[in-house]
Amino acid sequence: MKNLRIACIMLLSAVVMTSCSKQQSSTTGWNLNDPEWGGFEVRANNEQPEAPGLVFVEGGSFTMGRVADDPRFQWNNTAHTVTVSSFYMDETEVTNRSYREFVYWMTRAYGEEYPERVRDIYPDTNCWRDKLAWREAFVDYYFQSPIYDLYPVVGVSWEQASKFCIWRTDRVNEKILIDAGIIVLDQTELRGETAFQTDVYLAGQYRGETKTELENLDPAAGGEPRQVRRTDGILIPHYRLPTEAEWEFAALGLIGNTYDERIIEHKTYPWAGQSVRSANKKYYGQFLANFKRSRGDAMGVAGNLNDGWDYTAPVKWYFPNDYGLYNMAGNVSEWCFDVYRKDPNPVGGEDLDPFRGNVYRTATYIDEEIAINDTTGGIIYKNVDDDLNRRNYRQADNINYLDGDYASNIYDYESKQAISEWAATSSDDEEDSGDAEEASLMNNPDSVTNMMYRRVAAGSTADPVSSLMGNKVRVVKGGSWTDRAYWMQAGTRRFYDQDKSTSWIGFRCAMDCLGPRTK
Repeated sequence: MKNLRIACIMLLSAVVMTSCSKQQSSTTGWNLNDPEWGGFEVRANNEQPEAPGLVFVEGGSFTMGRVADDPRFQWNNTAHTVTVSSFYMDETEVTNRSYREFVYWMTRAYGEEYPERVRDIYPDTNCWRDKLAWREAFVDYYFQSPIYDLYPVVGVSWEQASKFCIWRTDRVNEKILIDAGIIVLDQTELRGETAFQTDVYLAGQYRGETKTELENLDPAAGGEPRQVRRTDGILIPHYRLPTEAEWEFAALGLIGNTYDERIIEHKTYPWAGQSVRSANKKYYGQFLANFKRSRGDAMGVAGNLNDGWDYTAPVKWYFPNDYGLYNMAGNVSEWCFDVYRKDPNPVGGEDLDPFRGNVYRTATYIDEEIAINDTTGGIIYKNVDDDLNRRNYRQADNINYLDGDYASNIYDYESKQAISEWAATSSDDEEDSGDAEEASLMNNPDSVTNMMYRRVAAGSTADPVSSLMGNKVRVVKGGSWTDRAYWMQAGTRRFYDQDKSTSWIGFRCAMDCLGPRTK
């Protein structure tokens, strides 16, 4: 953060210096950063600001998916080649202490007026309970006790993890602006509607107190200062959950296993070799991850424990992989950004930064001003309008594209009749059937997914076929303390409902890399 503070000061100094210089445009020859010549501003800074906790992951091509036997015969991770752009990822899984900071801050901002917002993000500590096991100490102490501060947080759903990412982005960007002397640090009367939020600030709707705004070189501004913009390069991009491709690529850490663009041996785990024990002479035979060796053997025999941990372990207990990332196998499984589908590589799918789950949104406007939610203080978003004239996408919700949408319906040979029958058997109002209902189903992504995967409504007279698949089921990667070694393979994949949580799933954050792809 010291380097970040220095960078911000240098950037502000550059603003002043460049405003006095006569740098010229190589395109037009006009003066840049000069109000007399229109005031078009450029910055000398072209590096992405450092963000706390992240490790740089240099991207590249790799074989994603199964490279070993599939004893479960799930056929949900067929090997295929993709390219992942460089990005940033948390060095460790998010810890209890980090998540408690999130809960504490949300309690201060919303706890008095909107306590439901705090309840919505609080971990489910009861996730530790098992009908045939005694784990009440974990229910009471795992999230609260300082003993477990540096252990991975669990009992957090995908939705809660996503909210953590948003909160973390806002706090980091807020500190950047405070360190640069642009906004005032005032936490005495913190309220959610006035708290700093990155998108709200960039939209010009920030309700907090500013300190020193930047000089506005636009002659039409009449000398009025301005706030920081994206073009100033001061603020960081959003923290988010890693995509499945990013997570798997980062877990493999192939930079330590590559010579002249040749991958010497495709790793099964985040470390070299096919064993879960260290081959290093100094640490020979030591276990490299926290997992269950066999039924009834979670940690080894007293006096000679194998991995040493029955449940979770501290986030930096085992050796990191070649990217410097800890526990990319074992300890806890981790949420990914993607919506789960059995085939992660559909015909016609993207092979550069693949991701399923795009729902494009835009800000809502009221009287030509961006609408702000009075409860949260955040921008009110809506899905973008359908645009049939576009070539790259035509609708906001693209979760079902090539797998679950109307065009990929497995009953396409008689799809019209099948949808009509499905509508008639699952409608709450028997009078509302016919063309209107059929059109409604075909335009509803969840309904079309139900047709694709035959998620028949309860009590329906249709075929008694069901599936756990849907648009709110997310990818889970990596093995956990309760799993066998098979699930620690980077290519294995599972799924879990995005609004559910468990004692064996945690998460870590990622961030886009802007600009150069190497460091």
